[in-house]
Amino acid sequence: MTRIVIMGGGPAGYEAALVAAQHGADVTIVERDGLGGACVLYDCVPSKTFIASSGALAKMHDLGELGINTDMADTSIDLPTVHGRVKGLALAQSADIRARVQREGVRVLIGEARFCDEEPGLATHKVAVTTKDGTEKLPADVVLIATGATPRVLPGAVPDGERILDWRQLYELQELPEHLAVIGSGVTGAEFASAYTEMGVKVTVVSSRDRVLPHEDADAAAVLEEVFSQRGTTVAKQARADRVERTEKGVEIHLADGRVIEASHALMTVGSVPNTKDIGLDKVGISPGPGGFITVDRVSRTSVPGIYAAGDCTGVLMLASVASMQGRIAMWHALGEGVAPIKLKTVAANVFTHPEIATVGISQQAIDSGEVPARTIMLPLATNARAKMEGLRRGFVKLFCRPATGVVVGGVVVAPQASELILPIALAVQNQLTVEHLALTFSVYPSLSGSITEAGRQLMRHDDLD
Repeated sequence: MTRIVIMGGGPAGYEAALVAAQHGADVTIVERDGLGGACVLYDCVPSKTFIASSGALAKMHDLGELGINTDMADTSIDLPTVHGRVKGLALAQSADIRARVQREGVRVLIGEARFCDEEPGLATHKVAVTTKDGTEKLPADVVLIATGATPRVLPGAVPDGERILDWRQLYELQELPEHLAVIGSGVTGAEFASAYTEMGVKVTVVSSRDRVLPHEDADAAAVLEEVFSQRGTTVAKQARADRVERTEKGVEIHLADGRVIEASHALMTVGSVPNTKDIGLDKVGISPGPGGFITVDRVSRTSVPGIYAAGDCTGVLMLASVASMQGRIAMWHALGEGVAPIKLKTVAANVFTHPEIATVGISQQAIDSGEVPARTIMLPLATNARAKMEGLRRGFVKLFCRPATGVVVGGVVVAPQASELILPIALAVQNQLTVEHLALTFSVYPSLSGSITEAGRQLMRHDDLD
């Protein structure tokens, strides 16, 4: 029986464990905090639960148009209840995951793991696991490193849990900030900026670039900036934060160009660093790459036989869905099953702002630069019948296809619950379907998904000369 040790119980680790157990392996997961890892306990699940509360408020802004009288001035937020729900759901999800992996026969150890091979190059590896009961050395035929990542800390802005915060410390606040400065305009920064904006907090986004979401679709980012502007949120552009200082009333953010932004609280969202230190990589001959990430190939192999890595510690699209797939692929490959290498161009991703921004496949930037030839269409949701009924004026559906064949190669959706609407486009990209396939598929009328089939119809070519 193949002995497998998994270092980390997040999405990469527990999904890998389920695959390995179902294929008859002897599996042990070592996790420091609890099953689900940081994703479930501190990051993805808590943040999206928090965002769900802000989403309920976001829906109220335009209810007057639908004939429903509301007074936003009388709306209040019970922050301890919101945070209690966030923490409760995270723990419940962690417990569900633990129960599932244990039903499959996986051994779960709560502790810390590190390699303890006597020398590099051994066929069988050893992992030392330190728990509250002591240290145990586990022999392993296969090891999966799935240790995740933690929030990056700027030397001049070390979180204190009171006024200078990382995104894991927000849920300890007893009341909403008077003025929240969000430092960083990537996905995490944009999501929390959007959530607090909808909760009525004064928000300033400090962006080192010329827009929010610099790595996302530019048209989508423009929609979000329009919403921010309407709600009173400020975006400080080309503003690189040097340091954050505590003051009597809050914080001062000192920018590289000499500007100073005052706020009651500062939220640091400046990326993540991999948890690859102090896990004994030198004992097995693995040298981390730039930034401390572990280099892997498309089936999650490291440079050392028998050792795989998956998830945020590899720096390969730091998404829970990608981590899970990397972990599954690692186990299928290690146990001799047929497996297709991961295809990053088929990954669907979502930014959980209000509205949401979902993408898959080739980007608009790659098309505009001439890197990828494609025919494109962009349909505003304002022309969609269901959107009109619901009072939706912002958002759109984009679809990209190959010029000659019509094969769908990518798309963007900006809408409430875009994370759900992106699936048919992701299916098309994954399975190399054409715009004709979309065009001939029945969609419900009226529905927001009808814009996807309409985009397919508008991209169809009706002559054979192209």
